[in-house]
Amino acid sequence: MNLLQGKTAIITGATRGIGKGIAEVFAKNGANIAFTYSSSVEAAEKLEKELNTLGIKAKGYQSNAANYEQAQELAQDVLKTFGSIDILVNNAGITKDNLLMRMSEEDFDKVIEVNLKSVFNMTKAVQKTMLKQRKGSIINMSSVVGVKGNAGQANYAASKSGIIGFSKSVALELGSRNIRSNVVAPGFIETEMTEKLDEKVVEGWRNAIPLKRGGTPEDIANTCLFLASDLSAYITGQVLNVDGGMLT
Repeated sequence: MNLLQGKTAIITGATRGIGKGIAEVFAKNGANIAFTYSSSVEAAEKLEKELNTLGIKAKGYQSNAANYEQAQELAQDVLKTFGSIDILVNNAGITKDNLLMRMSEEDFDKVIEVNLKSVFNMTKAVQKTMLKQRKGSIINMSSVVGVKGNAGQANYAASKSGIIGFSKSVALELGSRNIRSNVVAPGFIETEMTEKLDEKVVEGWRNAIPLKRGGTPEDIANTCLFLASDLSAYITGQVLNVDGGMLT
């Protein structure tokens, strides 16, 4: 199935975990991939090579989505190189967890900047192109935490909740031009980051999930594939919880 044949996707933060999973699934479905990374040059080069072997065009960009100018520059470069921007996946994100009483102002500001402002920056950067094309799909990565909150993650939850409000507003503003804006809210996804956690803790989390397992990057990528493709042509302004039933 080549659901994204001939389309170009920008994916932020794609060298590992969920972002990498999305890049691979999109490429297998015929999309050309422009992806960003912050510091992992080696991983980026490896991913670029791997994606290019799938018969599509892929290019990695060292770019900070939290920086307005860099986001603008990136969109211009991608348009020049690929000729169109059909899909944007805002996936770049960080955590700086702490209880509110111990959370520094800097830790709050940084998480909002990287997780939320980056979504504004990148959406602004691709908007003009998508308006000209009169089509586009914007997919923003929130979290189960953005939907229900979580102790020790006030900054992260605020940023991920903010993404939901932003995405719904964009859906209302750009719908008449056939530009769709949706949110994916992953639950407990097992990636390189979760491998460092205590196995007993992880087991406890798995048992609390109705489907009795953590999600995989591919579970999220397949949901994004649906939202990026014409299969979801009549879906906009929605939040898809991909969490094995956690929020049920």
